[in-house]
Amino acid sequence: MKEYIEANVKIDRMTSNGAMKQQRERYVVDAINFTEAERRLMEEVGAYGDGEFSVSDMKRVQYMEIFQTQDDSADKFFKVKISIITLDEESGKERRTAANLLVQASDIPNALERMRERMKGYMLDFDIATVADTKIMDIYHYKPKENPS
Repeated sequence: MKEYIEANVKIDRMTSNGAMKQQRERYVVDAINFTEAERRLMEEVGAYGDGEFSVSDMKRVQYMEIFQTQDDSADKFFKVKISIITLDEESGKERRTAANLLVQASDIPNALERMRERMKGYMLDFDIATVADTKIMDIYHYKPKENPS
């Protein structure tokens, strides 16, 4: 499992009729700590706002995998909780371990299809426990700082 930081952002945006409206958006950031996550969000999201910008409610989350796509119709992120099934060789009993995946898709059936397709490469037995729509707008993956030369 890989650890990420999930944060809520309050940002002022201009509406189509020219009025300013404060929006709340959620993002997932691949960052070492909260300070780095906030800096990244200020760079990536804050630059596109039209006024006030603040980051709040930061928390650490774990995802086994994040499956993203370039498909324009896949405009949502779904959290898929799976149970990984393993066999304890000593006792012979089945053991289940929970894991979360984040899947970018257009709807739940599409999320399940994408997840199953991507999971074909894994040598795992698993059951799908839950699938839930999230309010996540985007995911920012780790970007190492460039060294000034």
